[in-house]
This record gives sequence, C-alpha cells and structure tokens, in this order.
Amino acid sequence: MGFYNKMSWVLAFLGFMFLGGLSNANGAVHHYDFVLKETNFTRLCSTKSILTVNGSLPGPTITVRKGDTAFVNVHNQGLYGLTIHWHGVKQPRNPWSDGPENVTQCPIAAGTNFTYEVIFSSEEGTLWWHAHSDWTRATVYGAIVILPALNTTYPFATPDAQETLILASWFKGDVMEIIEEALASGGDPNISDAFLINGQPGDLYDCSNETTYRLLVDYGKTYLLRVINAVMNEEQFFALANHTLTVVAQDAAYIKPITTSYIMITPGQTMDILVTANQPPSHYYIASKAFVDGSVPFNNSTTTAIVQYNGNYSAPSTTPFPTLPDYDNQTAADNFTSQIRALASKEHPISVPLEIHSKIVISIAINERICPNSNCSGPHNNAISASLNNISFELPSTDILQAYYRGNNNGVYSTSFPNKPPYYFNFTGDVGNNTIYPNFGTRVRMIKYGAGVEIVFQGTNIIAPENHPMHLHGFSFYVVGTGYGNFNSTTSPKTYNLVDPPEVNTIGVPKNGWTAIRFVADNPGVWFMHCHLERHSSWGMDTVLIVRNGNTTESKIRPPPAYMPPCSKS
Repeated sequence: MGFYNKMSWVLAFLGFMFLGGLSNANGAVHHYDFVLKETNFTRLCSTKSILTVNGSLPGPTITVRKGDTAFVNVHNQGLYGLTIHWHGVKQPRNPWSDGPENVTQCPIAAGTNFTYEVIFSSEEGTLWWHAHSDWTRATVYGAIVILPALNTTYPFATPDAQETLILASWFKGDVMEIIEEALASGGDPNISDAFLINGQPGDLYDCSNETTYRLLVDYGKTYLLRVINAVMNEEQFFALANHTLTVVAQDAAYIKPITTSYIMITPGQTMDILVTANQPPSHYYIASKAFVDGSVPFNNSTTTAIVQYNGNYSAPSTTPFPTLPDYDNQTAADNFTSQIRALASKEHPISVPLEIHSKIVISIAINERICPNSNCSGPHNNAISASLNNISFELPSTDILQAYYRGNNNGVYSTSFPNKPPYYFNFTGDVGNNTIYPNFGTRVRMIKYGAGVEIVFQGTNIIAPENHPMHLHGFSFYVVGTGYGNFNSTTSPKTYNLVDPPEVNTIGVPKNGWTAIRFVADNPGVWFMHCHLERHSSWGMDTVLIVRNGNTTESKIRPPPAYMPPCSKS
C-alpha cells in the first residue's frame, strides 16, 4: 500500500470517527463494509467481469429500523472511481453522504475508501442503494430494508416472512463502454440483453433455466415482497401467476392497500406487496417485462422467477404464467398508478403543504445537440441530448456541494436555472422545432429554507415523448396531481388531491402529460433531481436544487466530515 493510499485510509477513519460523534442518538448504529471489485459472472451463455459489491449480484442488503444510522465503509478495489447513493434516504442536513458524483462529492478513487453516514429519519419500508457514477449502477446495487421502530409495528398484520425481489438489467457488453460509445456517437445506447430478478434472468432466456430464482413458500402463510425496480431504462409490469397482490407501501411510505393482479413500477421506485400462499401447492411464475409508451428502443423480453410451495407434490408439467399487460398498454399502467393514495392514518400521518412560496414549472424534453460535422448517429445527423426547462445539465469536474458550502463557486455552477420554461407553446401537441436545441450548463435552483414548494413537471412531444420517472434526492414529496396534455394553471389545480396524496421519491410523469408535486424545503443542502431512465440522465435530463440554510443550527447543513474524496480534476 502506497503512502497516498495509507493517508486515504487514515483520513477516512478520522472522518468515520468524526461522523460517529454526530450520529442519530435516538436509533441504533449499524456498520457495513462494501468492497467494490471486479468479479466474473456467467449469464446468457457467456462470462464477463462486472463491478460488484462484496462479489455478489445484487449486493448486500442493509437492514435497519426506522430512525437508525448506518455507517458504510466503501473500499474501492475496482478499476475506476465511483460513488454510492442511498436512494430515497432523506439524509437530514447531511448531503455529504448522499452520493451523486460531482454533485455532492467527487468519486472514490480506485485503491481508496470512504465512509458514508446514512441517516434514516421518517422512512419505513423498502428503499435501495446504487452506484451514482455513469452507468455503474447496472451491477452495483442492493436493497435497504427499514423495519418499524422498536415497540411499533406494521399498519397491517405482521407477515410470516419477507423477501426482497430486485428487478434489474443485464448487458452482455461492458456497460461503461456502451454509454461512452453512445455519447461519442450521439445515438441511442445499446439496449440490455435481459432483465433480472435477484440477479437471474429466468427460464425464458438461453442458458438460464437452471439458475432461475426460486422463492420457497409454505401454504397458508403471508409474505411481504419488497419489490425494487433497479432496471436501467424501462418501467416494468410485474405479476405473480394465480395470486393476488396487495400493495401496502411505495418508496418507504405506507399507502392505502391496493388489491391487484399486477403492478407498474418505474426505475427507482420500490413497492411493498403482501401475498398469501393460498393456491394449490405447486410452482407459479413471477414475471416482469417492460412498459414502454414511446417510440424508443427497448428490451422486449420477460424475466421470471418461481414461487415454489414446500411439501410433497408432483411438479407441474406446465408452470402457470401470469397475465401481464401488453408492453405499450398505457391504460393498464394508469389504472394501477391512479389507485395509489397515502395511508394518512393517525399512526402514519402526512402533512401536505397548503401554502406555496416557490412554484416551479419544469418542461421535460429529448433534444438534439448539433454535431459540427453532421456525422452523429442521432436525429438529423445530430447527437441526442435531453433537458429540463431547455437546459441540458453538464456535470462539473468538481463537486457542487463543496463549492457552495465553502462559498467559492469559481464558475462551478450558475444559479440561473429558470422557474419556468423559456417560453410557452403547445408542449404536448405539434411542437415543430420549438426548443429542439437546448442550452448547456451547470445551472441550479436556489430555494429558501422552510419554503412550501410546488413543482409541475410538464412532458413534451419533442422528438421522443415517453413516461419520465423523475427522482429528487434529499426529500420525499407528495404527488398532488397528474394528467394528460398541457398543465393549465387555472383548471389543473382544481383536480389536486390534498387529502391523501402518495408520498414518494420517484414519480412517473406520463407521456405528453404533467405531474404536480409538493414538499416543504426543510432539508438544507445540495440535492440532485433527474430522470431515472439512465440514458436520459446521461443526456442531461437533470438539475440541482440547493436549499439554503435556515437561521438555527438545526436548520443548517452539518459541517463536512474530516475526509471527503478529493477532486482530481478540480
């Protein structure tokens, strides 16, 4: 180990000790070691090396109780730098451990380590963690299980057992090369070659039926399935043959139970589902496939797992298969998502802001970037880009959080992200050439601490309209309204649900439609907001919200840890 690696370890340890002194005094403290390393995996008849955590796919599960704190020491033994994000964990006053590369930290360089302090507050249910650098999250991901606090319980009968099911993507090629080549050529990246359930493609893919994931159940017992969509670029329809699904939570917040035969879940979202094993003992397929409502390249295959009852019986000659909606069945997707309402009970209350101080309208678009030689692989021989309010986000070479906290911006970012589209047109109709070419830059939006915030995401018909799963770091937000067509500031708010809107961290904005969200800006820090379709984020469908400090110690960003990964390009 060289001198600099030794110093990195010492500084990381000091940072760990410093953070430990500030940990949540009300909950338990947990410690995890994540070792990032290249590991050989065989899928779809071929073997390749992938980046993993602790040699497994998916990576290890973090299990805590509501209000606990976890220290996760990430040792990067891989080939390049990266970061880890704790998706849906609000991290109160602690953006230092949120994770998006060059937004809240610079990458953990190969051969070094960094300890994250993951502070759990009001979350209860299922979340997940994943790499947040380029496309590394394709193989670097895992579950976060947040159990009820001690001396409390679920708002439903305690299940007999629980199981986590992570939906993900598998690429035969090297994922870093895939996105680098796409950005260089200006075209669409290659689609994935398979979907996975807990790391396995399932029976419908070549060379895969001997390793299909199996969930063993006992007749008469009820199971809590924690379903996570870690897929890179496709929403998913998900179902279990001959069994009823009862959805009881989304994004670590309880909802009014929904009884259904299928769910639609976007990348980034999680859902907690109760299933009772009440069918004749046998084998039953779980299946998941893409929901895609746009004219874009996508993986049109189906991943499977098997629910296998314990006991003595003859295995079926034909395993029952669930009925899933067609890949483009927008009505089926809407029929499910429109049912989601917050539980909003005495034990699990909600608090929807009624007074709005900061209203932001954000248009979402796929765009073009002009190629100097007109030889790119996108539309009109240009390169594909993407934008929010016609700003295609560019990651800086150093991180925004440190520049903001230390007050020495030095051109790292601009505070000029607009609070509305540059001009209004028929967003969801015949858009012509309106805003086909965006501006490029690192523009952020400043928000006053404590402000009631409303954001209206407006989908557009520019180039390739589709559903956009928008994710905000640092907050859960209330989805107060959604609809098709253009948002109307007079009539659309009359449709808002301010009584029991779902509280989530990721929401699918409908194709050529709009979604309105609300939250209180009570978490000071630098918070990334982006589409969770990975290719869209890579093209620039991102921005940053900076919530200013309040007037008290408890409303200000915590001091940084003693060690943060250095920025090599700063």
